[in-house]
Amino acid sequence: MELEGSELGTREYWETSYTREIKNYKSHGDVGEIWFDEDSQQRIVDWLLKQENIDKETARVLDLGCGNGMFLIALANEGFTQLTGVDYSPKAIELAMGIAKDQALDISYNVADLTQNESQTLGSYNIIHDKGTYDAVSLCPDDPKEKRNNYLATVSKLLQDEQSHFIITSCNWTEEELVHSFEHLFVKHCTIPTPTFKFGGKVGNVVTSVVFKKKSN
Repeated sequence: MELEGSELGTREYWETSYTREIKNYKSHGDVGEIWFDEDSQQRIVDWLLKQENIDKETARVLDLGCGNGMFLIALANEGFTQLTGVDYSPKAIELAMGIAKDQALDISYNVADLTQNESQTLGSYNIIHDKGTYDAVSLCPDDPKEKRNNYLATVSKLLQDEQSHFIITSCNWTEEELVHSFEHLFVKHCTIPTPTFKFGGKVGNVVTSVVFKKKSN
């Protein structure tokens, strides 16, 4: 199954959006929208804080499609120190760097298109986080399937080892669809519970959050 292409899957859309958000931030300090709302972000932060095998000072964290960087700022405020964000929108990175600087936080940011196999320049990570970026790649009007496959191959290369975590939150794909699409590279580790709703006798989720680990070779 493919999703219908959308402007949300284009770099131009995000450049325009973040150009506007930079103006808003400079005018009155508004950091802009937190994708999927703050609750989705906080659920991931809370899950990470409960993991006894994660050392906040040594764990290398990469936020894919970081946008304004608020997820990394939340982690920095919890004591995580090895934080990197990437986005294919230069304007998103400009906004994120400005916010981090104003809050005196040491977070690294880079412009990178993860559908173009740019893993060799980014290093390796213990925790990789995706909130809506796989969704955006899936909405690309041009060859989304190939871009998704390139993206997942890049993520696999960026994960340090089989103990590392790839945490993804999606509003376009169910957990079953993610597990199926990722099975050649990743295995499901656990589900992070998200709010459910009931409609027509069926129970569903507005968003899905799943933790994967890299498949052993």
